[in-house]
Amino acid sequence: MNAYRPDLSAAEWRKSSYSNTQGGDCVEVADGVPRTVPVRDSKNPQGPVLLLADHVWVIFVAHLKAS
Repeated sequence: MNAYRPDLSAAEWRKSSYSNTQGGDCVEVADGVPRTVPVRDSKNPQGPVLLLADHVWVIFVAHLKAS
């Protein structure tokens, strides 16, 4: 099985609008990857990246907003 691994070397990451200014738990996402939302921990930018299908990301965000 071939895993989909997009080239994220030029990705422009942005922090969640819910992140605080005190360095708390922050999630970053990168835009511009077709059908995929890359997600990473802002405290560990060289760490692993979670790749979510765009429709899964929409469901995830909707669930968070409903909580």
